[in-house]
Amino acid sequence: MRRTLRATVATAVAAGLLSVWPAVTQADSGSVTRVTLASARNVTPGALTLLTSRTVTLATGESRHVKGRFEATSSMTSIAAMNNHVRCLDSAGSQVGVQGVTSRNHEGSDTTSYAIDGHLPLYADLLFTAPAAGTYTCGVYGYTASSASSSYHLTAVPGSTWLEMSDTNQAGSHWWQNPVCNSTGTSSTCSYIGAGTSTVHVFYNDGTPVYKWTAAPDATAVQSLANLTVTTCYLNTASCQRSSVAPYQKARGTNAVIDARLEVIQLDPTAHTCRNTATATTRHTIRDDAHHYAAYFRLPQVTIDPTCGTRMFIMRIVVTHISGQPVKIDGLQGTSALSHGIAMNLFD
Repeated sequence: MRRTLRATVATAVAAGLLSVWPAVTQADSGSVTRVTLASARNVTPGALTLLTSRTVTLATGESRHVKGRFEATSSMTSIAAMNNHVRCLDSAGSQVGVQGVTSRNHEGSDTTSYAIDGHLPLYADLLFTAPAAGTYTCGVYGYTASSASSSYHLTAVPGSTWLEMSDTNQAGSHWWQNPVCNSTGTSSTCSYIGAGTSTVHVFYNDGTPVYKWTAAPDATAVQSLANLTVTTCYLNTASCQRSSVAPYQKARGTNAVIDARLEVIQLDPTAHTCRNTATATTRHTIRDDAHHYAAYFRLPQVTIDPTCGTRMFIMRIVVTHISGQPVKIDGLQGTSALSHGIAMNLFD
């Protein structure tokens, strides 16, 4: 059964800051509940701040798709880092597994670079699978830091900051993440484009083991989504310290342009392409002031073609450098997956 709207009112948490509304954007198998921030909440530098959450009881191996939106304004005009973290905790308050994270610099209260002046939204996803039967709390967290000031804050925008979580088991779903890439970009498994290589296939030829996912035998379609975080490598940035990148770096303000698309490829019995379902290729200009940049991709209904002879799929994000600064593909940092993807079965 595909997603149905849910209008159930849940108990408010976090000191009454949250309210629950029907989901309108996610299309998981079964219903989805949205928990929305009802009152503004400040995010101060260096503190991972809970914005919205939902507690569920799960059986061993049961999976939920968790999606978070963190929209923020800033109290200062200077640049500040901004992260959206989606994570799940066990009953003891410890994080379980990885967290889905996206990152971008907030360019200040006076910026006109966003759809709404001064308002920067970030999305992140997580496929959470319970390692043991128990109660888990999944939430959206905000984080910020800046070398310009320690007395500023970001403010999470009520109504536009929310958590969505599937209400039923997303059986057979799969999570992708790319390899380790540390914050300085010196990890041997970091991928760069625009520094001798023009294109990378994230989750496919970037060091990620190629995973052939099999859709459930009774699934009628597949939903796929992916989030990609990248970083511009301007001259003297601390984020791209691999020596081979240095000859390609340019003065700050040059910016970067990339093209990207998500591909979900159904394989034939010889493991070659039978059917390629892809998003449109989109062009992204990444400002050096933004530095980090998140791009989002979604294929809400991928056909399972019976003539292909298998129900196996691979997923990849094709990223091509067009011009400007070299670009680093952000990867796993500790337990934070900065580029990630999910495939879910859909049933009639």
